[in-house]
Amino acid sequence: MSTSDLDKIDAAIATAQAPGLEELSTGESIIPAAEIARLANEFFKAIPGTPPDATLSAVPAPLSSVSFAPAASAPVLASAPAPIASAPTTQIPSTTGLELSRSVPFAEMPSAAYTSPQLPSFASAQIPSPARAAIPVSAPQSPSFGFEQIPSFGFGHALPTESDVRSAFNSGSGFYFLPVFQAAPLPAANPSPVASAPATVQAPGSLPDLNLSAGFFDVHTIRRDFPILRERVNGRPLIWLDNAATTQKPQSVIDRISYFYEHENSNIHRAAHELAARATDAYEGARDKIRRFVNASSSKEIVFVRGATEAINLVAQSWGRRHIGKDDEIVISHLEHHANIVPWQMLCSEKGARLRVIPIDDDGQILLEEYEKLLSPRTRIVSVAGVSNALGTVTPAREIVQIGHRYGARVLIDGAQAISHMPVDVQALDCDFYVFSGHKMFAPTGIGVLYGKPDALAEMPPWQGGGNMIVDVTFEKTTYQPPPGRFEAGTGNIADAVGLGAAIDYLERLGMHNIAHYEHELLKYGMESLRRVPGLHLIGTAREKASVMSFVLEGYRNEDVGAALNQEGIAVRTGHHCAQPSLCRYGLETAVRPSLALYNTHKEIDKLVDVLLRLKSVG
Repeated sequence: MSTSDLDKIDAAIATAQAPGLEELSTGESIIPAAEIARLANEFFKAIPGTPPDATLSAVPAPLSSVSFAPAASAPVLASAPAPIASAPTTQIPSTTGLELSRSVPFAEMPSAAYTSPQLPSFASAQIPSPARAAIPVSAPQSPSFGFEQIPSFGFGHALPTESDVRSAFNSGSGFYFLPVFQAAPLPAANPSPVASAPATVQAPGSLPDLNLSAGFFDVHTIRRDFPILRERVNGRPLIWLDNAATTQKPQSVIDRISYFYEHENSNIHRAAHELAARATDAYEGARDKIRRFVNASSSKEIVFVRGATEAINLVAQSWGRRHIGKDDEIVISHLEHHANIVPWQMLCSEKGARLRVIPIDDDGQILLEEYEKLLSPRTRIVSVAGVSNALGTVTPAREIVQIGHRYGARVLIDGAQAISHMPVDVQALDCDFYVFSGHKMFAPTGIGVLYGKPDALAEMPPWQGGGNMIVDVTFEKTTYQPPPGRFEAGTGNIADAVGLGAAIDYLERLGMHNIAHYEHELLKYGMESLRRVPGLHLIGTAREKASVMSFVLEGYRNEDVGAALNQEGIAVRTGHHCAQPSLCRYGLETAVRPSLALYNTHKEIDKLVDVLLRLKSVG
């Protein structure tokens, strides 16, 4: 073959997945589809081992999308069919500070850089979006990888060897970020009815600029790590805005769990064979990753549980039963999830103790002065959310801990809604307990964590008995393991603990400060955009918020709003969100709750607002 033929083949392979392709431009000439097929046949026949009679057909037609009829009760919105996007052009971070553009074919594209060309999304096909202002980029100060260098387990490819896994999972690369001279502005991703707020105007209760360090957070690249974001719902690209209920999982987490079951599956501890050693190393390695992630002083302070709910129940039933008696007091806030209310109510009913509640203001902020008035020598424990799951309020956790400790109380922070949105340092917080769930931080369901200070865990008797939590058993007595083993009776959720460790690897590679900065700016944009919908009332407008943008829409039941959004492929939560007292504070039984995560975009918010505006126009 000639050099020009090879150049044509490179271009043909690079665009072979583009739907409806009839010809290809190389920049110098136009290549018809028949020529592409001929060149591809010559190329593959030249590969050793290819059967001599093998032939390749012309470029395949695109897959047809599947659509579903909307529910009869859902409001019907008139809209044009979503356009089918062409093969995406990917901007590749360069170690020289230049932006390189390359069309990446499906067959060559690793999971960290894959977007199906047949699935249009509100993330632009070109990155960054042409609608955004150009961002001056300096040469990166830390290693930066092109897509062909990203440690990845390749969507659709064979799983890696054990050495591949260890190498990739131990990689500290920061390939998503390029330093910039200033933070990027927040323009709308598409022309829409929602105009950007003037930079000098700040509405009452709007979010402040936290002046966090800026980085070029390439959300479009990150989205390719999450295979479910290529899903279509009712013929539309999925827009996942139900992150406060659960987050989606990156390919690296999915692959890590698969690898465990294919290469490491065994029960842990107390075995002489190789797979038990591998499984134990993976399980205890995940525990140490969690220790590092929350800055605990020792992995012995990390207890595996099913989730934040079980962690709170463990503290209530173990520490609480031993330390709380008649007329003692437990303090919670008006912001709490039912998981941080019901276990304490059950304990109070059993022991004759009292449950006291910290009030909040109309914006959803905890009233610290009122909190301190509730404390007394009878206060045994304070248990408060780090972030409200219904309102998004970020509570002053450090101050809550300090005030509680002044009165001799233990303090538990429910971090289920905080853990994926901001850095967590349990030593800086000085809390006695910190709990969170894996599925809220891009890890599997059924796994979570209780962090406890050593002296607090030492005061707690076992909650459940069985194997793994004992040192010695006779018919006369049982000797228990020290923490954390004494709280992990039976066979734990080994594979999903390993998956949680992989999710932490993923978050650490992105950087929690980078995530917090990006999400904060996205939340500001979302709150201001929603304020422009006539008749929409935001619920929870605290100055410090994370993720959650709850609202009600005049003239519509919340369930109908959720159904209309679902018709357009937008997933939000409607209902009481397991936080009925929080909503009752505002005279509500239910609300609509969009909630953000690191893979959401400005265009998705624009789409949410556009649907709400159209819903109001037909109402």
